[in-house]
Amino acid sequence: QVQLVESGGGLVQSGGSLRLSCAASGIIFSINRMGWYRQAPGKQRELVATINSFGNPNYADSVKGRFTISKDNAKNTLYLQMNSLKPEDTATYYCNVNRIYNTIGIDYWGKGTLVTVSS
Repeated sequence: QVQLVESGGGLVQSGGSLRLSCAASGIIFSINRMGWYRQAPGKQRELVATINSFGNPNYADSVKGRFTISKDNAKNTLYLQMNSLKPEDTATYYCNVNRIYNTIGIDYWGKGTLVTVSS
């Protein structure tokens, strides 16, 4: 099992910045990919950014150039630096880990952290 705890959400004005953190614990080897997803009220959960085991990032078009995903392997922590925030970035942000077990990818999720961007 993998446990994920997000932090760093809050209320920020449009144009501001926030840094989300996700602390991972438990069985944290054989990790294929880590990432951030978000879900706004009344909408489906969507990908924000992922980073694979080689450290290669992938971003949703809506956040490219504004958000940066990174990880600290020594601290088992994933980060999401969010700059130039917009009201449409308002959502609950979830940390995700995809771990390979017996050739099968298994997803683990945190409980989420709320980000609210005021206009």
